[in-house]
Amino acid sequence: MNEVLVLYYSRQGSTAALARQVCRGVETVSGMQARLRTVPALTTTVMPLEPSVPNEGPPYATHDDLAACQGLILGSPTRFGNMAAPLKHFLDGTSALWLSGALVNKPAAVFTSTQTPHGGQESTLLSMMLPLLHHGMYLVGLPFTERGLADTRSGGTPYGASHVAATSGHGELSDIERDLARALGARVAALASRLAAGA
Repeated sequence: MNEVLVLYYSRQGSTAALARQVCRGVETVSGMQARLRTVPALTTTVMPLEPSVPNEGPPYATHDDLAACQGLILGSPTRFGNMAAPLKHFLDGTSALWLSGALVNKPAAVFTSTQTPHGGQESTLLSMMLPLLHHGMYLVGLPFTERGLADTRSGGTPYGASHVAATSGHGELSDIERDLARALGARVAALASRLAAGA
């Protein structure tokens, strides 16, 4: 099985809910499997904030997860129009992967959640794309052939899947948000499958 790594940080459950739907989309593609991983929260104290293994949810990601994947889908809540610090901290530590070219020519996509409709979804998605471009990855978005992009009154952009918590609550995705997250996972998985087959 070829794996697509779905790597996210979530504070209140919305980004985690999107991540689960992205995984479902990945697994609709024959021969593809999702590997769900998260990153620990950061602390400014010298004592560790998080255990080395999470008490619940998916395991923490390692750089080996990145090197082994056939594709990568990143998710983060918005922090003033940018990705959250824990995800940025993890990505900042990937210079060895950059030097070796471990992620070059792999497909990648991004997803996010915000509290409000104008909470910085698109700039957050773009901020997550920057390190992926530096790693030489192929960026995958959502085309307007995905009907939900024209119909959504909550989350969903051409840059990636998204959720607006104010419209339905934290972790409570609308049908369109769910469908777009699944479509994003399926698009990355389909491209990863074709690239792995040399097509």
